[in-house]
Amino acid sequence: MAISPKMKSYRLLLAFAIFAAVLFIHRDRVAYAGFKSWSASSSLVFGGHVDWSQVPKQHPVTSLHALPTGKPKKLPKIQYSFPTESSSEKTLREERRLAVLDAFKRAWNSYREHAWMADELTPISGEKRNTFAGWAATLVDALDTLWIMGLKAEFNEAVAAAVSIDFASTAQEEINVFETTIRYMGGFLSAYDLSADERLLVKAKELGEMLLHAFDTPNHMPITRWKVMDARRGAPQIADPVTLVAEIGSLVMEFTRLSQITGDSRWFDATHRVMKLFEEQQSKTHVPGMWPILVNAREMDLTWHTDFTLGAMSDSAYEYLPKMYALLGGLEPMYEKMYRDAMNAAIRYTLWRPMTPDNADILIAGMAHVDANHKGGLDFQGQHLVCFAGGMFALGGKLFNDETHLEMGRKLTDGCIWTYKALPLGIMPEVFHMVECPTNEPCEWDEKAWHKEVLRRKGDENADVLKVIAEERLPPGFSSLDDRRYILRPEAIESVFILYRITGRKDLQETAWRMFNAIQENTKTALANGALADVSREDGKVSVTDSMESFWLAETLKYFYLIFSEPDVISLDDFTFNTEAHPFRIPK
Repeated sequence: MAISPKMKSYRLLLAFAIFAAVLFIHRDRVAYAGFKSWSASSSLVFGGHVDWSQVPKQHPVTSLHALPTGKPKKLPKIQYSFPTESSSEKTLREERRLAVLDAFKRAWNSYREHAWMADELTPISGEKRNTFAGWAATLVDALDTLWIMGLKAEFNEAVAAAVSIDFASTAQEEINVFETTIRYMGGFLSAYDLSADERLLVKAKELGEMLLHAFDTPNHMPITRWKVMDARRGAPQIADPVTLVAEIGSLVMEFTRLSQITGDSRWFDATHRVMKLFEEQQSKTHVPGMWPILVNAREMDLTWHTDFTLGAMSDSAYEYLPKMYALLGGLEPMYEKMYRDAMNAAIRYTLWRPMTPDNADILIAGMAHVDANHKGGLDFQGQHLVCFAGGMFALGGKLFNDETHLEMGRKLTDGCIWTYKALPLGIMPEVFHMVECPTNEPCEWDEKAWHKEVLRRKGDENADVLKVIAEERLPPGFSSLDDRRYILRPEAIESVFILYRITGRKDLQETAWRMFNAIQENTKTALANGALADVSREDGKVSVTDSMESFWLAETLKYFYLIFSEPDVISLDDFTFNTEAHPFRIPK
């Protein structure tokens, strides 16, 4: 089939899309230049903040989708029934938990001393950096971690500071609605769920009122990179013609939880409209069951693009499907169907088995490319970010009584564990390629096939393969290390934690401890922890960069802490996590 005129028109927009994709795949943050100041009119100021509930809508919603009613279903038990641990097991676990706690306290205290109320601490220079509108991202993101770790004095101090954040003021021209939702709204709601501190709910509602205006478009599809102050002034708004599927499809958990707590369906309605569109078009894409990485929110077309993955640019849109089923107490059946259809397609088209010297029984999630004739292939790529998929499959397997999905979760998680072990620092890189097995069944190690793929990826079939392997520092099985960084990501330990809580596998605690020590040893700075430039170095030239994203405290250290906590601390039977590791209470 020839490429349609519609497809051709999108090519003009791909430069923007690629730029956005690069930002997202690394979750790096770029501060805006040319900052502008703005003051709200006095008639619309509430407690020093703009009262967004009083800002007129250009396209008011006339009929709301209400939250599902009725008593929540009794969901299947998710967590393993852990036996009573011995005194020696408890002692060891407590030692490890306290080691994680010390790492968190050290980083938090440095943030408090050097970057208080800024978005991020630079962990080498000790400076402040604002990458999220200057609304104290690290502080809000870490609120629930402080509570979970029992740091109540620090929590109370942080809450008192957080409630002073002025969402009417930002130096950035636009905000990322997705990031604002998962970090800020997710942070406030989770901390409220845990502490019942009403100040946090007030702040979540204040932010929620603002974010509803991102949906004030003719078709009620959200603007994902949103000029918030233009919206405040009443400028016309229209949804984007090219946006990342994760950014439009990953707002639903936070908006739903706010509606559940407040009893106000407006937030549920806003994102339910989006998810109904996902449901309606799920079977119409080039890979039926999955949605492509780029979609057109303006035309409400989720079908046109031809790249499909569980990884960057798509990830949390899939992650939220089983979690929404749990959060709604099983009262919205479309989430089970959407999850099953998506994962069955993902298993068929995106999961692959790498060829390894030890014939490891593992899987990795790649990228499927489909051309205009509905033919395509699989890019045998791996990403640290896609390591969340193991936990997602395991959780879905338990929720929906699907042993195949539980096994997929095991193999994907073990794939990330294997990759951590394979690199010299014991930490996996951002992006890599490996040699694939012909099928997802076991295949014998073939050194010649590995060498051939190394040279193919190098683009020089006549090169000295052993020299290339040495110069590129390629472990056996890896054909390229496309992005050698480690940016303090949580996705691998996230799945290790979830799989541990589901299966009770003791080896996963040992794995977590090995991962934690490797990360601590190589990322520790004089103040906190910093991202690594190259995880393939083993010659004493490991370079720590001056970057510590908020998810180091919000996610990575939280998951390390929880795997060494008693199993009833944030039980998976009682809570479900948003993509920023903020636990939301499951209604019973």
